[in-house]
Amino acid sequence: MKSDNYQHLLAFVKHVVTAATHADLYGLGHDQTQRRCADALESVSTALSEGRETNMLILDGEIIVDGTPLEVGLGLERFAQGLRARGIGHIRLLPGVAAEELNSFIAGMTKRALAREELRSTEHIRFGSVEVRFVGAEDGKDSMEGLRAHPSFAAMPKEELLRLVEIYEGVRRYRKLKMSGINEVVTSFIKIFKDKLDPLMTISPLKAIDEYTFTHSTNVCLLNVSQAMSLGMDGQLLHEIGVAGMMHDIGKLFIPEEIITKPGKLTEQEWDIVRQHPLKGAQYLLNTPGVPHLAAVVAFEHHMKYNQEGYPQVRKGWRQHPVSQMTAISDFFDATRTHRAYQESIDFDVVTSYLLDAAGTELHPLLARNFVGMLRRTG
Repeated sequence: MKSDNYQHLLAFVKHVVTAATHADLYGLGHDQTQRRCADALESVSTALSEGRETNMLILDGEIIVDGTPLEVGLGLERFAQGLRARGIGHIRLLPGVAAEELNSFIAGMTKRALAREELRSTEHIRFGSVEVRFVGAEDGKDSMEGLRAHPSFAAMPKEELLRLVEIYEGVRRYRKLKMSGINEVVTSFIKIFKDKLDPLMTISPLKAIDEYTFTHSTNVCLLNVSQAMSLGMDGQLLHEIGVAGMMHDIGKLFIPEEIITKPGKLTEQEWDIVRQHPLKGAQYLLNTPGVPHLAAVVAFEHHMKYNQEGYPQVRKGWRQHPVSQMTAISDFFDATRTHRAYQESIDFDVVTSYLLDAAGTELHPLLARNFVGMLRRTG
């Protein structure tokens, strides 16, 4: 069952669309339009009543609210299309939205306003764009030089890295996951990333700690945080996206180590065992107190593909969570960039080319292009 907050935000979007339609027909000051404006204000005020801000991401025709897609419907499609036509990819709603601010928003969503003005942020309703641009290889050719010059997690105290190793070893030995430690480390990662502003400067294999699953998970965490921040996400949602990246491969700790580190190709029987790790990881996280539900969803879905292929097998019509799609991109990038016993690392420009080739088939097209543009801009 959806939360009350979710239902209030869903109602807010529908009221905004209805109010904009009435404004086109009768004008913004008409009684019917103002009633719908009042309904929209009541819905958003109730949703934000606990003093918690809300982020809406407009992605590929969907509206994602704090990481959860709103139910598909004609009104929501019109809302998403209207924002996209105005170059808006992200809305941040802050407690205290006033009637004047909402009226301005609704006026900007009318068809008559589309041709002559763009939506403008107010104190409590803030708009942002999701920038996706194709950049020539020459613009990012020195990115890996920066990576080689900055040891992974150099800014993080050694004690916190050792704590992470202990957490992973605890899971391997079937002890309970220490979520307090994971939360502290993810918070530190977010701070480091915000200070560095360059995801390539914070990732690379930790030579001092020979544990691929650990290293890969920390890198995916940072790449997830990088993607989320580039899309305007912050606060608790950003933290949960980082935790989901950190925990996405936790199921591999229940797969025999000789299979995970085996040189050469795996047998079909060994692949069947490996393909169990998303389910094992999701089950483990669901049974662990304090783990965000999003982390379990991502653990289960991160090997699914945009074109409905991949694993595990799910029912027809399954909708992969957007954060799982982000994690699939982070996972692909770091896995191919990392040298392992059975695989040599692949050149940076070759990997980004693979990412763009997979956009729209294996990977979400907008997210994949945003990821490549993000990495090249940091070069």
